[in-house]
Amino acid sequence: MKNSIDCQQKIRYNSSKTWRGMPFVSIAIGSDVENKEIRGHAKGIIAIGDIATGWLAIGGIARGFVAIGGVAIGIIALGGLATGLVALGGLAIAMLVAIGGGAIAPIAIGGGALGIVSIGGAAIGYYAFGGETHGVYINKFFIFEVLKQLFF
Repeated sequence: MKNSIDCQQKIRYNSSKTWRGMPFVSIAIGSDVENKEIRGHAKGIIAIGDIATGWLAIGGIARGFVAIGGVAIGIIALGGLATGLVALGGLAIAMLVAIGGGAIAPIAIGGGALGIVSIGGAAIGYYAFGGETHGVYINKFFIFEVLKQLFF
């Protein structure tokens, strides 16, 4: 009977072109028994793997300037749990703008939004717009007033 680890396919690729010691493309998916890796860790300008670290990182756990994954940490992060300057995800926590089911940031947009400006089904913030709101300036039509000031 085969061991379940032997049945899993592993993928490892690093491009021959590098910049400052980092490959342009790195792919690491699956476990590598020979190198004692339970999960593939890709490190490159473009990194794709179980764990990915790079300028553009795509993986289960992604860390990079642009990170896309289950857990994404980056300047721009997209994922189930996303953290960064701008975050989009199921739970988005950001330093500037967060958009997601749960959003926490100075500008938060989501089902549950917590921020200085918050828009959502349940919105808590200094300026709050949504179904259930708590804040200093709460208004069901707040967004229309903001859009008027910005564009008209």
